[in-house]
Amino acid sequence: MINFKHLHYFWMVAKQGSITKASEHLHITPQTISGQISLLEEQLGKDLFSKVGRNLALTSTGHMVLSYADEIFSLGSELEQSVRIASTDRTQLLRVGIADSIPKSIAYRLLAPAMALEDPVRLVCKENSLEDLLGELALHKLDLIIADGPIPAHLSVRGFNHFLGECGTSFMAAPKLIEQGEADFPKSLIGAPFLIPSDQSLIQIQLLQWLEKHHIHPKIMGEFDDRALMKTFGQAGAGVFIVPSAIASEVAKQFQVEIIGSSEEIREQFFAIATEQRLSNPALVAITDAAKGWLKRK
Repeated sequence: MINFKHLHYFWMVAKQGSITKASEHLHITPQTISGQISLLEEQLGKDLFSKVGRNLALTSTGHMVLSYADEIFSLGSELEQSVRIASTDRTQLLRVGIADSIPKSIAYRLLAPAMALEDPVRLVCKENSLEDLLGELALHKLDLIIADGPIPAHLSVRGFNHFLGECGTSFMAAPKLIEQGEADFPKSLIGAPFLIPSDQSLIQIQLLQWLEKHHIHPKIMGEFDDRALMKTFGQAGAGVFIVPSAIASEVAKQFQVEIIGSSEEIREQFFAIATEQRLSNPALVAITDAAKGWLKRK
C-alpha cells in the first residue's frame, strides 16, 4: 500500500516545481524530501521525475501519479471541511421506515413532533413492505419503523415493538354515493361499491371478518397497497373506503368526502419498531409521547 506521506511530498514537489521550494513550504530539509520520493519511486518501480538541466520534470508516470494525487488530496480536504461543518451542525439525521400499509396522514402526525424539537431534525423517510424495512433496520440503515403491527413472529429480526396506540375505523364516501342516511349504517354498505386495503395491511382481515359478522356483502371494486391512492379513487366516487377514525375528519375535509359510519370493532394499531428496548433518542421519545395524546392506549 502506498505511503501517503511519501505521496504528499511528491505532490508538493510537483506543485511547487522544485524540491527546494517544497522544503521551504513543508519546513523540512531537501534531503528528507528527496529520500521520501526515492522510496515512493522504489515502491512503484518507476521514476516520477527526470532531470532537465538543473530542474526536475515529471515523467509520463509522474503525470499519471500526480493526477491521482490531486484527486486524493482534494478529497482529503473535502473530508476535513465536512467534518468541521458537521461538528458545528446540530441537525440530527432521523432515518424512518414507513410500512406501505400506513396511511400517509397517520405517518405525518406521528413524525411531526420530531420536527418540532429545539434541536433540528432532518427526516429521511423510506416507504416499503414491513419485511424489507425490518431487513434495513437489522443492518442499522434505519433508526425506526412505523408499522400497523408488531414484528411478525416468523421473522428472526432483533428489534423491539413500542406500541403507540390504536383507534377505530371510519367509513367514507363521496357525496354522490350516499343515498341512505347515516342511521342505516351499516346496512347501507350492502351491495355498495367498496374499496379495501390489500392483504399487505393487517386491517384487511379484520374488515372482511366484520362484514361477514354483520352479514354485509358490498361489491368490492378494488384492493390497494397504497391507501392514499385508495382515497383518491374514493374521492372520485369509485366506492366506499375506510380510514382510521383518528384522521377521519381531516380526510373528509381534504378529499371532500363524508363519514357514513364507524366501527370500534375494527381496530387499527400503530407501532414504532426500533433496535432500542428503551427509547433514549429525543426524536423517538417525542414521537411515542405525542402519539399518546391522540391515539387510544390499550
